[in-house]
Amino acid sequence: MSTPETYDVVVIGSGAAGATAALRAAERGLSVLIVEKAHKFGGTSAASGGVIWVPNHQFTPNDDSREKSLAYLDALIKKPVKRDRLEAYVDQAPEMLRFVKSMGVPVSPAPYYPDYFPTAPNARVDRSVICETFDGQLLGPRFPLMREQYARFKILNRYAMDVMQFFAISTRGPGWIKTFLKMAWTYWSDLSTRLLTKRDRRFTQGAALMGHLYKQIFDRKVEVRLATKLDDLIVTDGKVSAVTVNSYGRRYNINARHGVVLAAGGFEWNQELRDRYFTVPGLTRHSSTPEDANRGEALIAGLKVGADVEHTESAWWIPTMHIPMESRSNFEDIVQAAFDVGRPHSVCVNRNGHRFVNEAGSYDEFGAAMVADQVKTGANTPCWLVFDATFRQKFTAGGIMPTILMPDRSIPPDWWDQYIFRADTLDALAAKIHVPTAALKKTVDDMNQYAASGVDPQFSRGANPYDQMFGDANVKPNPCLGPIGNAPYYAVAINLGDLGTKGGLKCDAQARVLDASDKPIPHLYAAGNNSASPFGNLYPGAGGTIGPGMTFGYVAANDIAARAGKV
Repeated sequence: MSTPETYDVVVIGSGAAGATAALRAAERGLSVLIVEKAHKFGGTSAASGGVIWVPNHQFTPNDDSREKSLAYLDALIKKPVKRDRLEAYVDQAPEMLRFVKSMGVPVSPAPYYPDYFPTAPNARVDRSVICETFDGQLLGPRFPLMREQYARFKILNRYAMDVMQFFAISTRGPGWIKTFLKMAWTYWSDLSTRLLTKRDRRFTQGAALMGHLYKQIFDRKVEVRLATKLDDLIVTDGKVSAVTVNSYGRRYNINARHGVVLAAGGFEWNQELRDRYFTVPGLTRHSSTPEDANRGEALIAGLKVGADVEHTESAWWIPTMHIPMESRSNFEDIVQAAFDVGRPHSVCVNRNGHRFVNEAGSYDEFGAAMVADQVKTGANTPCWLVFDATFRQKFTAGGIMPTILMPDRSIPPDWWDQYIFRADTLDALAAKIHVPTAALKKTVDDMNQYAASGVDPQFSRGANPYDQMFGDANVKPNPCLGPIGNAPYYAVAINLGDLGTKGGLKCDAQARVLDASDKPIPHLYAAGNNSASPFGNLYPGAGGTIGPGMTFGYVAANDIAARAGKV
């Protein structure tokens, strides 16, 4: 057997957490290898919205502060968390952001993203940070090797959308047709890329963030080794000293002089771990992360060397639905329905026909409400999104496009009464989806009264800025409440989906993995979704997953560099 390779730092996983750890370590003068199980790099982050939640970033003058940020979090966190780790996040996240910007990653605040609990003390609208569009061709021959965005982030599975384009088109805001035509022109006029691939060279949202990060990583000659899976961690003299990896059946070791950073995502695609840890396990196939990617290999490897876990009972929830893949009807796509469930002219009900949540609230709260209602009634997971022809004309329902793009006549016949249900009356729709007719009609009647008054006395739908951001400004008096009375009526099943797992390896404020006695396992670090969230079960705002992932990747690299004498 050949002599193992040796690097100062081995990073497992190529998403935002791993990329930030690798970039910071390389900038501090350490030799770095990124190991990625998939055939493409970028991780779940490349297929995400790419938003980074960073309190008190001070990129623009404002009155946010460390104290206000912690007060906002303290008002919302509902379970014990490690205080020093939470404070380390609030303190280090702005430093991380300044670092990546200094490296050439163009990040800036998005002042249109309210915190997910806008009525909580010290909530703000400027803590979420986004990244400018990236020209994928700057990656050179690696351009096609970065994980591609899902169809949901593209129009007609072709034209990449940035956040503002998404808002304009999804809500049919002023100028949305012009926005779409400009996107199409940019795409088709790019002849050099069209000769190479169907993929849009405009990397937006999560792809933009990862494109910019990897441009800097590759400029620093850091290797990303694809199709290489972590099998085991090797401990020598009480320290994690190497990793055993597997590539196309070949197992070999790679030495790590100063540290291993586990940044390989959560365990949402491992049904055994979901059944072991989650309150309501749900199904792997309902996850909206890349299929069969995050199976918890890093978590399992950590457990083998004595690591502990925490906050593993739930995921970063998001409602999803499934539809057949285009031109491959025997296979199904999972499609996010995060904002569709709160649009006017619709209501979400459990299988008893009752509402259980403010449908326009954050997608994580929607999922948490599904879990709570399933525990209480046994009649959720899935629930139903019920809507009328007005909604159908204006909005998406998961993978069902508005009628201007997908009229009823164009929906494949095998979708009807399997993936989307339609009936001329609510009685007939209730019968098709096996929901009690009287209960569904009573719920719809209540919603119509709420639409007329503009007030939802049950769940306060549309009563705060976050809810209203995804409503319809043309609907009065409440943009999230529209009458449900324009036949035909429709329904789609909504699953308990996720964006990854909230819990994982227990870590301290330095991102060091802890054992059952809360002692660090020497030279082992974790960041991102294979580590436990510093917020416990809270999802504080847009980017509440990527923000901690990048921050603790940065913190881990700093701690490793300090031990290695790289100041």
